[in-house]
Amino acid sequence: MAYDPSKLPPRNRGLNAITGALSLIVVLLVVQIWLLSATLDTYLAGRHSAAVPAAVISALMFVCCFALYLFINRIDRDIRKHT
Repeated sequence: MAYDPSKLPPRNRGLNAITGALSLIVVLLVVQIWLLSATLDTYLAGRHSAAVPAAVISALMFVCCFALYLFINRIDRDIRKHT
């Protein structure tokens, strides 16, 4: 018998989506912290030109995390509306 996620109740499907989105947020935040520490190390070593590209990439990661946050809110709202 194969696993078919479409046969799960809506609440379980929503929880699976929320868990996946939260996992992506955690990965993005870890990468963002690593980027911050690497950029700070480079900046303090005297290479000031690395700060602007790192800030742009960090802003893009923030936008991705915010989009995932909005996705989680929408899924949660839909789950609460149908129960």
